[in-house]
Amino acid sequence: MDFSLTEDRRMLSDSLTRFLADKYGVEHRIKVAYDAPFHDTALWSDMAELGVLYALAPEEAGGFGGTGFDVTTVFDALGKGLCPAPVLGTLMASSLMTSAGADQDSLLDGSQRYAVAMGELDAPYDLDGIETTFAGGKLSGRKSVVYGGNDAEVFLVAAKAGETIGIYEVKASDAQVTGYGLIDGGGAAELFLDATPATELIADGRAALEHALDLGRLALCAEAVGLMDATNEILLDYLRTRKQFGVPIGKFQALQHRAVDLVTEIEQARSITILAASRIGEDDQARIVAMAKNLIGRAARLMSEETIQMHGGIALTWETAVSHYTKRLVMIDAQLGDEDYQLEKVMADYAA
Repeated sequence: MDFSLTEDRRMLSDSLTRFLADKYGVEHRIKVAYDAPFHDTALWSDMAELGVLYALAPEEAGGFGGTGFDVTTVFDALGKGLCPAPVLGTLMASSLMTSAGADQDSLLDGSQRYAVAMGELDAPYDLDGIETTFAGGKLSGRKSVVYGGNDAEVFLVAAKAGETIGIYEVKASDAQVTGYGLIDGGGAAELFLDATPATELIADGRAALEHALDLGRLALCAEAVGLMDATNEILLDYLRTRKQFGVPIGKFQALQHRAVDLVTEIEQARSITILAASRIGEDDQARIVAMAKNLIGRAARLMSEETIQMHGGIALTWETAVSHYTKRLVMIDAQLGDEDYQLEKVMADYAA
């Protein structure tokens, strides 16, 4: 089977990779990712002009992509570049708006930033645990860890309306938004809703929400693969140049074996991400994506642990790129359902 990118995807990947290397290098990323608004807003429209956001939506929604492989192409490059821009929330918002048949021109051209508010304090991943309610055209409740919500202008909120879970559009100016930075860079927010005016996007939005979550998880898997590729390059360069007892430490057989094991982990992660991308839109989408997210969570953590140990203390310093790559790798597991949650999903699917 040919796993190479199509010409259009290769061009997008190359353009985005060069853009991030030139404009969003690690030093610049460190400067902007940990202080509000936790990404470079001046470069947001530049990324949109490259077609990054348009690649996340199908043609009927105004984009030119929207498939699983379009998502992985974009997020693999974002991972390699360690980019903190809120593209994950944009992807999920675009998915919901596509399901609703809503106009998303302002989202795709980058002129308006969107965020998706699903998780709550007692239900970070589970739609059945949602307590936010919609009645009489207004929303009440609290949404937690809304990725990119710190400077979003529009929120798409999952809320209960009777026995169904719908999706509702809320202007940031109508709600109370408390933004903050995440430990690995980038921003999020707590969204407080108290009889907040809202517009119904989808009355029964469970299927659309599940699909958006799966796309988000696939994106995180692809980002992790890109991160692992970049981290591995940093590690191999260090093993070639760091000397101990007068020779590069990469000459030591024990470290060679550990480095080879990491390559195996990366290729397994890449393979299952490709599989998950191929299953988007199929009946087994949710199960395969959950399997991928579970494996990615374990592989990414191992990559981080081994990289830090083989680097030694320097890998924990703020100034080194590797410390930020490994931190991001570890934290990806916590987003949109950690490895234990994904394993439970797979087990429940097989039990059914």
